[in-house]
Amino acid sequence: MARLAQTPGLTDVQQSILETVRDFADKEIIPHAQRLEHADEYPTDILDGMREMGLFGLTIDEEFGGLGESLLTYALVVEQLSRGWMSISGIVNTHFIVAYLISQHGSAEQKARLLPKMATGEVRGAFSMSEPETGSDVSAIKSRAVRDGDNYVLNGQKMWLTNGAYSSVVATLVKTDTGAESVYGNMSTFLLEKEPGFGETAPGLTIPGKIEKMGYKGVETTEMVLDGVTVPDSAILGGADKVGRGFYQMMDGIEVGRVNVAARACGISIRAFELAVSYAQQRKTFGQPLAKHQAIAFKLAEMGTKIEAAHALMVNAARLKDAGQRNDVEAGMAKLLASEYCAEVVQEAFRIHGGYGYSKEYEIERLMREAPFLLIGEGTSEIQKTIISRGLLKEYKL
Repeated sequence: MARLAQTPGLTDVQQSILETVRDFADKEIIPHAQRLEHADEYPTDILDGMREMGLFGLTIDEEFGGLGESLLTYALVVEQLSRGWMSISGIVNTHFIVAYLISQHGSAEQKARLLPKMATGEVRGAFSMSEPETGSDVSAIKSRAVRDGDNYVLNGQKMWLTNGAYSSVVATLVKTDTGAESVYGNMSTFLLEKEPGFGETAPGLTIPGKIEKMGYKGVETTEMVLDGVTVPDSAILGGADKVGRGFYQMMDGIEVGRVNVAARACGISIRAFELAVSYAQQRKTFGQPLAKHQAIAFKLAEMGTKIEAAHALMVNAARLKDAGQRNDVEAGMAKLLASEYCAEVVQEAFRIHGGYGYSKEYEIERLMREAPFLLIGEGTSEIQKTIISRGLLKEYKL
């Protein structure tokens, strides 16, 4: 049989892109990931290589200088980057979501001005919904934009911004008083532009500093404080006539993000399996390699099966989105299964390594700290179950 997580039906272009990215991960990411992660160091050299390959413009239309590739290609690229080091995929994830939002919902002016620079990586994107007191319950956000003549004034505090410092444009969801009956119709997405860095990076917009994390290091996660940020109504995603559409725009982006998280989980699972199967064939106990012991061989069998199942669901969700179909249930299923299986596969690989798995010299130690993040990012497993069950009950309504 072929190696795990193969994808049938890819074009020659897709296969060429994936081979290039896999080779890049093997040569430029994996050999440096441990050192960079333990130092919590920003991977500047790796990012430069990704810019040279055009990865920041992977999904941006060719008319704006991108490669014009599909969500499936993007997901498979993320899978390979995460196999190298999850933090690398995190750097491009929010960038891809913001580029998608602008491509799908942006005004002609926003597309023409932002997408060409995003395609080269000169401008990078961040995505902001969560707040200190609000995570899964998006309706409870408190940050607000108030009309002031032809402008809006934004105040509030946002949380958990990946790329919060190095980004130049942040897609930010806030409350706006549009008079809609539903709370969701009283939300708008603003494209807040700023200088990269920490501190006050635009008038009234402050990135206080980096949030220290147990894993997912190298890429910065930040807060964002909005204190009288004044922007024209043209800063609303899609333009002034799209005020009140922010929640629905962001949910469209989140579907892309959930496919991304599923892809990241698959990538980490593949790497954990590679480490486990290699160690199990080299390490000997009781006179024979670990892999010859049935207990270990069965673990490898279960790990491989879980990877195949998660990869298949991820590919299906991506292809549905590419076909223009709604994929909220399928993306939720892919994210749920891939993230839960990732945690299980990584832990089994850790157990196969025995005491060495607890050593920082071994890569599996890092994966043990990275995998739990995927259980939370882009909606917890419980949120995915809520989305899935609602969709199923709608389809099977008596």
